[in-house]
Amino acid sequence: MGTEVVRFNDLRGKRASVRVAVVSAGVISPLGFGLDETLASLRGNKDCVSPVTRFDVEKCRCKAAGQISDERLNDRQNGAKTNRLHRATRMMTAVLDELLVTDPKYKPELTVIGTTSGGMSFGEDYYRALYRHAGLRHSARWIANYPPQKPVIDAQYAFGISAPCQVIANACASGTNAIGHAFECVRSGKYQRVLTGGYDAISELVFVGFDSLQAATPEKCRPFDRDRSGMVLGEGAAVLALENLESARARNAPILGEIIGYGISTDNHHLTQPDPSGRGPRRAMEQALQSAGRSAGEVDYINAHGTATTFNDAAEGRAITELFAKVPVSSTKSMIGHSLGAAGAIEAVICLAALKAQLLPSNINFRNPDPDLDLNIVANESREAKIDIVLSNSFGFGGTNASILIQKLAA
Repeated sequence: MGTEVVRFNDLRGKRASVRVAVVSAGVISPLGFGLDETLASLRGNKDCVSPVTRFDVEKCRCKAAGQISDERLNDRQNGAKTNRLHRATRMMTAVLDELLVTDPKYKPELTVIGTTSGGMSFGEDYYRALYRHAGLRHSARWIANYPPQKPVIDAQYAFGISAPCQVIANACASGTNAIGHAFECVRSGKYQRVLTGGYDAISELVFVGFDSLQAATPEKCRPFDRDRSGMVLGEGAAVLALENLESARARNAPILGEIIGYGISTDNHHLTQPDPSGRGPRRAMEQALQSAGRSAGEVDYINAHGTATTFNDAAEGRAITELFAKVPVSSTKSMIGHSLGAAGAIEAVICLAALKAQLLPSNINFRNPDPDLDLNIVANESREAKIDIVLSNSFGFGGTNASILIQKLAA
């Protein structure tokens, strides 16, 4: 009996024949609720960072963050007993509601969500109760709502969705890795429809942790600026409904865009600092291009990870400069802060909005170019441009790097 030899490139060619559409999306971030509000804020170059009021920041260097209004979030819950639900659960429920309003017939076979903290603030409450020898009357609720999958399961249950849930936690690359994994699941032909995205809610422990590392700035967040002094935290959630393009077209589903490539790499350089050479980010971007069968010259815009920390921006900027020729670059974290596990998902939706509006989102608070980075920054003002393919980057602690390519749907 003969043995068939199949080369790796042949397998990649067969896998790539399945195209992956984004048929719907939901988003909640400091930019607003939904695609329309998000796009309006992007057009207006809105600075959504404000003083933190949820917990005491008097002893912190950084006192601001990109935050979501509790009042608006509670209004989206249709009279539910929101005090029993973690804010992350309310975010996930709201974005899933938005997605299903756009495409009510969408039925996912799998859910892949990225996050870093889950119900962290409930964990804080439990720890403080133990430390202070206080009552544990609420401990069952705190513990039950602490796991990272709980907000996703609760949101799915609210809409009668029973798809298995996978949670990806790769630090700040979690959201992009979740989308990338979901993309590969559909492109492989194993699944027709996969729900994906990310969420994170600001917690005191995480906020104070970044402040103690002196990674957070007491000033404005200035990605890629010569005088950048650190990041600010943010929060939010976003979900994307991915579907086999042929299946989506067969049922006349609305199509927002197409995921065409995904790349991932690991620096193995330092616990918190990226490899200064930028080789990790560069490898992730190269793999995304190879995955899509595209060249660097075909990319029209890069939504950078751009945290405004000294080392991150230097490494990412160096990688972009080596790989691309003067492509427009911006970090929308300048407007909303860094939402950690949700960042890649929110920024993927921002990229979809940019493709729809043919708009380059701005990198606000930009004053002075970094002489060591030869980048084409979309400084302070968004601008119209013809864009067909965009690249979205997410890089995290430990040197975990992820990039995805999204294109305006081609025939």
